[in-house]
Amino acid sequence: MKVCGFTFIRNAEKFDFPIIEAITSVMPICDHFVVAVGKSEDSTRPIIQNISPEKITIIDTVWDDNLIKGGAVYADETNKAFDAIPAEFDWCFYIQGDEVLHEKYLAEVQKSMLENLDRKEIEGLLFGFRHFYGTYDYVGDCRHWYRNEIRIIRNDKSIRSYRDAQGFRKNGNKLNVVPVNAEIYHYGWVRHPRFMQEKIESVKQFYDGISEKEALKKATEQEFDYGGKYDALARFEGTHPAVMQARIQRLNWKVEIDLKKTNLKLKYRILHKMEKWFGVRLFEYRNYRILKD
Repeated sequence: MKVCGFTFIRNAEKFDFPIIEAITSVMPICDHFVVAVGKSEDSTRPIIQNISPEKITIIDTVWDDNLIKGGAVYADETNKAFDAIPAEFDWCFYIQGDEVLHEKYLAEVQKSMLENLDRKEIEGLLFGFRHFYGTYDYVGDCRHWYRNEIRIIRNDKSIRSYRDAQGFRKNGNKLNVVPVNAEIYHYGWVRHPRFMQEKIESVKQFYDGISEKEALKKATEQEFDYGGKYDALARFEGTHPAVMQARIQRLNWKVEIDLKKTNLKLKYRILHKMEKWFGVRLFEYRNYRILKD
């Protein structure tokens, strides 16, 4: 069995992406890694190059200005990296620039890939998600945060990144997947408030279609207010991946969170309480089909 990791990134230093941690976290179970590095305004390319020169192939890209709405450019960049993976690899492990796999899951993920290698009906492996918010002590705790998504797929180029690169589909159809007993830790909402505001305004270029000039102007006007923007949070009681420890120790901002406070509309407040009471998330969106073992 041969495994190739893949991802895309641009302006990792400028927006404080944990891209080194992301790639390093899955490298132990990847034989090779492909990174689509978009034209950046910082040292993103040498940062990627220095992670593991013998295992990483860099694909230099230019983000398509025609795909600046709905996050479509993220899927396009994902596909560029995926398409560069040679046919010799069986499984392809996708990790985004703000996602990290805890080392405690490495053996379980590798086991799942081996067990499902010859089950050709299985097109992908499904991971659970933890979404951190504000600092490394809090996680999203409502239906606005997706609970599961595909992060390992077959090396089948008819599989394409879907919409804004949240998941994958094949010929427009949902993939057949099996769950892996592992979680991806998503740190996209843990940055210094200044970096967070810059990141949010930059992302709007690729969802709302605003100009880069307008985005940068807004980004310099304020810092992100974590304390007033969350919906429902819970305290994280576990441990973080080893590769994240140095970054965690560098945390130099403070966020005041009241865990009793929620910012949910009535409909979502009711659904949130029902999920807590019965352990079931009603009307959950699923971009995949789970097959039984």
